[in-house]
Amino acid sequence: WEVKYWPHRFPYAELRAATKGFSVEHLLGYGGFGKVYKGVLPGKEGEGEEVVAVKCVSHDSKQGLKEFMAEISSMGRLRHKNLVHLRGWCRKGTELMLVYDYMPNGSLDRYLFDDPPRVVLSWSQRSKIIRGVASALLYLHEEWEHVVIHRDVKASNVLLDADMNGRLGDFGLAKLYEHGANPSTTRVVGTLGYLAPELTRTGKATTSSDVFAFGATALEVVCGRRPIEPKAMLEELVLVDWVWDRWGAGLVADVVDPRLGGDYVKEEVETVVRVGLMCSHPAAAARPSMRDVVRYLDGDARLPELSSPPADYEGKSQVGFDDYVHSYPSSSFEKVSSPSVVLGVRDVADPAGPGVQRSYCPLLPVSSGGSF
Repeated sequence: WEVKYWPHRFPYAELRAATKGFSVEHLLGYGGFGKVYKGVLPGKEGEGEEVVAVKCVSHDSKQGLKEFMAEISSMGRLRHKNLVHLRGWCRKGTELMLVYDYMPNGSLDRYLFDDPPRVVLSWSQRSKIIRGVASALLYLHEEWEHVVIHRDVKASNVLLDADMNGRLGDFGLAKLYEHGANPSTTRVVGTLGYLAPELTRTGKATTSSDVFAFGATALEVVCGRRPIEPKAMLEELVLVDWVWDRWGAGLVADVVDPRLGGDYVKEEVETVVRVGLMCSHPAAAARPSMRDVVRYLDGDARLPELSSPPADYEGKSQVGFDDYVHSYPSSSFEKVSSPSVVLGVRDVADPAGPGVQRSYCPLLPVSSGGSF
C-alpha cells in the first residue's frame, strides 16, 4: 500500500549516508516529533550535490499508520513558493524520515529573539516575510484541492531561504500527530501564546485558529517580541495586550522593534499591526479570512476601523498562561524554541464538565541552532 501513497521513497542507506549516520554534527534541531538533520545527497549526473533537511518522526502507534502515510502523501503534493517543499520519505520500523528542501538561513525566531541577533532584519525583509506567510496560509486554506490547517503557525516554523523569503514549514505534522490517539480525547496541538481561545474549549482546529496564530506571528515580527514575554514588565507581559494599549493611545511607534532604529515605513507598520490585532480577536467569527488578510497587506482592500479592543477580549486569561511563563526556556537553551504543547481536552459531553490537562513538550522540530 505504501507505493500508492508516495511516488518517491528514499532508501534508508542513502539518508544515513547523507547525514553521516545521523551525526550530532549534522543535527539542526529537535522537538516532540523527533530530530532534524542536514543531509547532503549526491547530485544527478552532471549536477552538483543537493543539500536537504531530514526530519526523523517517531510513530509508535500501528493503528493509524496508513492514515499517517496518506496525510504525508497529501503534504508532498502541496506546491507554493512560501512553503517548505516536502521532497520524499523513508520508513524504517516505526520511524518515518521526511526529506525537505534545506533552508540555509534558518528559522525566523532566531533573527527576532536572539540577543545579540545574527542579523537585524530590515523592515522590507520583515514585510516580505509576513506577506509570504500570509500567502502560504491562503494557499493551504483556500487554493489547494483540500483545506489544510497548519495548526502551529509561529516564528520558529517560518524558515528563511537563500533569498530571505519566508517559507512556512511543518504544515500538516500537527494533524499527523493525532492519528492513533485515544478517540475519547481531543488532542490540541500548538504553542501557548498562539493558541486561539476556542481551541481550549472545543479542541477543534480551524482555519480561523490558524488566522489567530498568524496574528500573533505578525505582531512579533513587528515588535521583535514573543507573544508572551516573561522578562517584560507586567503591563507588557502579553504582547497583544500591550499592542492594544499602545494602539489605543495612538503610540504605535512604541511597539516597533527598537533594533530597526526608526527605519521603517510608518503606514506599512500600522497596516501590519492593525491586521495582527484583527486576527487576534477572541471571537473566531470576527477574525478575517486569510484571503482578506492578503488583500489588506497588499493594499487591495480597505482596512476596517480599529479603535479599541473587543469588549470580550480575553488575552490575559488564555489557558495555560501561568504555566507558559514558568516553563519558558532560557535564552541560553540552544536548539529549542518557544515550547509547543499537546493539550488533552476532555470530551465536552463529559458530565464533569470540560477540563484541560496540560502537558508541555517542545513539539515539532525547531531549528533555533541552525538551518532547516
